[in-house]
Amino acid sequence: MAGKNKGKKDKLSVGVAAQNRRARHDYLITETIEAGLMLRGSEVKSLREGKASIAEAYAAEEGGELWLLNAYIPEYSGASAFGHEPRSKRKLLVHRRELAKLTASTERKGMSLVPLKIYFNDRGIAKVQLGLGEGKKHHDKRQALKDRDWGRQKSRLMREQG
Repeated sequence: MAGKNKGKKDKLSVGVAAQNRRARHDYLITETIEAGLMLRGSEVKSLREGKASIAEAYAAEEGGELWLLNAYIPEYSGASAFGHEPRSKRKLLVHRRELAKLTASTERKGMSLVPLKIYFNDRGIAKVQLGLGEGKKHHDKRQALKDRDWGRQKSRLMREQG
């Protein structure tokens, strides 16, 4: 009986719809924030298919609101003629205090708001994980690669030693 009746949670929580894997390589992420995402029906269905891309996307404040810009959510094939624009700007939902803090740090310290992933929470609501970070210089990226390679090599040596 338990296998027959699957819960609503299993159907709704798809998990990660889009992920920006390069963001942690290009930016030194100091803080992460979860924001709601205002979407149309066809955009949600397209996200559930998992074909979206946020590699070139960024978040910015315009007119006292936070927007996700340059995110690619392809048109849903089952949608009517009134679908959506694949690269339109989408409103992000955050509290006023969070918005004030984010805009202050991006303006004052020269930091960027980078979307790390778009996912569906346990209630089936689309969320964006934003990272507040500074752009890495070329030598910082090289050092990070060296550190990661050394960590792998060290763990191999420890495994071989016993």
